[in-house]
Amino acid sequence: MRKKSLLLIPFYNSIARHRLPPLDGALRYMGPMEIVYKKTKDLIPYANNPRKNDDSVDYVADSISEFGFKVPIVITKDNVIVTGHTRLKAAKKLHLKEVPCIIADDLTDDQIKAFRLVDNKVSEFSEWDFDKLDLEIEGIELDLEQFGFEFEIENEEEDPDSYYGDERERTFEQINLRDVDLNRVAGKYDMPVLKAVTHVPEDLISFNYVLNTDAFDKGVHFYIDDYQFERLWHNPHGYMERLAMFDCCLTPDYSLYTEMPVAMQIWNIFRSRLIGQIMQDYGITVIPTLSWCRKESFDFCFDGIEPGGVVSVSTIGVKREAGATKLWYAGMDEAMARLNPRCVIVYGGDIGYRFGCAVKYIDNHNAERLKNGR
Repeated sequence: MRKKSLLLIPFYNSIARHRLPPLDGALRYMGPMEIVYKKTKDLIPYANNPRKNDDSVDYVADSISEFGFKVPIVITKDNVIVTGHTRLKAAKKLHLKEVPCIIADDLTDDQIKAFRLVDNKVSEFSEWDFDKLDLEIEGIELDLEQFGFEFEIENEEEDPDSYYGDERERTFEQINLRDVDLNRVAGKYDMPVLKAVTHVPEDLISFNYVLNTDAFDKGVHFYIDDYQFERLWHNPHGYMERLAMFDCCLTPDYSLYTEMPVAMQIWNIFRSRLIGQIMQDYGITVIPTLSWCRKESFDFCFDGIEPGGVVSVSTIGVKREAGATKLWYAGMDEAMARLNPRCVIVYGGDIGYRFGCAVKYIDNHNAERLKNGR
């Protein structure tokens, strides 16, 4: 209890010293605010920021991607952040060159310190009205889990005898085991089989735009950071109706990093195949995404893809290192030999590889948007 008092007294003393003036004086604070755009590289994080925010960056980045940059960053006249450290980290993660800011040049240094603390603290006193929250959430098509909302179904009556059965079912749901059909798998590691297709899309959009676009004449790709589509694995059936509205879907491009143990690489290939098979079961035209890592991955990374169909591959970042280019060429050679594809959809540009079959090049639109500041 003593420790709690030591933490709270300085904070509340700080608030007491900077209470707002009476109403007439407070009106001075309600004038129009000028929003200026600052380059992200010019903004300076406050060195003694007491708030730990790294766990929130991905959620804020998702919010900015979905809704735009709606809350400006507050800075001093010297470009030091007053509030908005998480928003700045999210903006850098999204490669935004500029962000909207408000310059707090009407506050003293002491007030800025107090405001920095108060702005972070006041949200801790808020609570959800869950009855109203349920009504607000109902009917929203947007997946709120990507912004940090977690939903659990609670049973009003618990039967102790059913505990192990419930836990087993919960585990099955978490790894989508109910969707695995062992009669439709292939290879040493039981990779779900994807039927070959002949369709070639004219253009692609990334998965993180599917909920707020009507560009249904385009296919959906997953050549984005994994965190932006991890929610699809946790709730695949919740997205199928929406994905079925588009021209086609590529399978998720779960990352295969050279630092990953082989077991993790196998798991990510399995997840990609299973989501693709679920998509096909919903009648979606599915194009397998090719992904590989070190040569050890060739033992499993192409399993489950029927030969002779259309496949897709990304060339993003391949030219940055000679080793990456060499590894990409080796994997593509293996894929061509084993899959004999009808056509390869290449996302990210021509890097000089001769495919020996039809090729469709599609530009990296995400890079284009970032370059244009959108």
